[in-house]
Amino acid sequence: MKKEELEYPIDFVITWVDGADEVWKKEKASYSPAKEDDDSEERYRDWGLLKYWFRGVEQFAPWVRKIHFITWGHLPDWLNVDHPKLHIVRHEEYIPERFLPTFDSNIIEIYMHRIEGLAEHFLYFNDDMFFLRQTKSTDFFRSGMPCDMLAFQPVIANPKSPVMSFCYLNNMLILSKYFKKRENVRKQPWNYFHLGYPPLYFFYNMLELFFPQYTGLYTVHGPAPFCKETFREIWEREGEFLNKMSEKHFRHEKEVSQYLFREWQKLSGKFHAKNVKKYIEYLEIQDDTTELVRAIEKQRKKIICINDASITRNTDGIRAELQAAFEKILPQPSSFEKGNNIGI
Repeated sequence: MKKEELEYPIDFVITWVDGADEVWKKEKASYSPAKEDDDSEERYRDWGLLKYWFRGVEQFAPWVRKIHFITWGHLPDWLNVDHPKLHIVRHEEYIPERFLPTFDSNIIEIYMHRIEGLAEHFLYFNDDMFFLRQTKSTDFFRSGMPCDMLAFQPVIANPKSPVMSFCYLNNMLILSKYFKKRENVRKQPWNYFHLGYPPLYFFYNMLELFFPQYTGLYTVHGPAPFCKETFREIWEREGEFLNKMSEKHFRHEKEVSQYLFREWQKLSGKFHAKNVKKYIEYLEIQDDTTELVRAIEKQRKKIICINDASITRNTDGIRAELQAAFEKILPQPSSFEKGNNIGI
């Protein structure tokens, strides 16, 4: 392991919800989302793949210091909660009580910096992001700065997910209060036109310079590298807004997402420019899983994000196919599973 990888600890944060938990479902049902809120099934669906996330961490990212596992309260029955690298974090332990319960992942994310014992440098995972090949800490942080890409991309009006479209726009409205588009390009042209970026993003960035206002920013859908300092800075400036958005229990159109914090790092110039898309693949779960299964079994990239989506096929069949694919590349139980102390 290179010396740079030992200079500072890096933690992982992962959020998980068991959408089949009857107690959780009962509590959720006692709160009524507004018509325009996002309470779709895929926000809470569990595909039974979490153990492969832990197996991937142990095999392909052993350099992690601590895993902070965020949960409403339920836990997988196979999880070894006594693992020395594992920290179970319940919502009430870091989210202010007046905003609980919450069924909004955006709320769960914007308070992450309050997690007790969280390292200054951390990677944030949704539970649909998996390691497929060996990684290094320098894939995600260099010289204490997150590795990322700075490229323009317009916010898309997506009628299938209108709340997310509003969130992306709200992110940009806040960012544009503090950063001016053309001025920011002049301050850090090397980060907008980094030679390692895909050629397409050079074209996007050149084209976008014709428009004086921000239309949006491109973010790779994968593990998000963060410094806690970023959260503290935004909370200091926009705490009133963030507290106000926390008052609702479900995703809604007047809130921001964790991408606000990630884009802030980039516009502030506090990141290391790198083509992180080279080792992260994004695919959606579809009725036909052929391409997704192939990507997993062939281990095409270091990390894969398997985004849940609307499907018409029986979920049990899809679940079995995905589990079988992961079982081929990660067949050995990890020390995060009960009864297996190997690796501790």
